[in-house]
Amino acid sequence: MTTAGSTTALGRLTARSGDDIPVRIPRVPAREAAERELSDPRYHQHDPSPFQRALSWFWERIDELFRAAAGVTPGGWIGLLAIAAFVLLLIVALRLRLGAVRRTPTTSGALFADTHRTAAEHRSAADRHAATGHWSRAVQERMRALVLALEERALLTPGPGRTADEAAAEAGRALPAHADRLRTAARTFDDVTYGGRSATEPEYAFVSALDTEVQHAKPHLVTARPGSGG
Repeated sequence: MTTAGSTTALGRLTARSGDDIPVRIPRVPAREAAERELSDPRYHQHDPSPFQRALSWFWERIDELFRAAAGVTPGGWIGLLAIAAFVLLLIVALRLRLGAVRRTPTTSGALFADTHRTAAEHRSAADRHAATGHWSRAVQERMRALVLALEERALLTPGPGRTADEAAAEAGRALPAHADRLRTAARTFDDVTYGGRSATEPEYAFVSALDTEVQHAKPHLVTARPGSGG
């Protein structure tokens, strides 16, 4: 190869080598350029909202929690589901056994909110509530009618602040044959009024029948024993 040919080949090799040399950009300007490009709104049109991201994070934590629980529970997921079902059944059984959770009474426990109504008026109110299926209110009004009727017959001493239990105890001394049922009616009144439990139709029928019987019951008169006088 001649000298001229060598020079020409070397020039071509140098030109090709120059074309293949990569263009290098300093690191910081490159990062800034990438950030500016990625900040373009068109790249974020389909991004999840903050609420969706928070919800996804929440469910991921829940999933991790259940996976961890399943990992330490005998039987894995099946064992964990069996334990959850057992706890649920236990709660239902306790709820049925113990009845409604008693709430803190919002009143003083007195039988009457006021003393301006007669036994007949309370009885009429009970009948109206019973006709519409409001058994709790019907039980309350019928129990009040029962006690007021005894006061009207002078078998009970009028007492505006008297509780249902106190009225039942006092009435039971005057009507011993009805003492047990009077206590039962008083407990029903308390459960419905202060315990948060709903009354049933049979419970109203029980209190209503007791009210009717008590209206015609003869009181037990306590007489002094011979020789007890002073």
